[in-house]
Amino acid sequence: MAHNTATPSNSVAQREVMASLDDDGRNERLIIADTTADDAWLSVSVSGSVALQDWQ
Repeated sequence: MAHNTATPSNSVAQREVMASLDDDGRNERLIIADTTADDAWLSVSVSGSVALQDWQ
């Protein structure tokens, strides 16, 4: 497998990503978004996740 030798550009270094939990009362979801770009976000259900203590 070839390694990616590209170096990050300044525009990548200036990205800002945030995460939050959103609960509408029926379903809790984790939302991760790049606040510096339009439509750059994802949302996943928390119900299928594993607690950090279970990973240890």
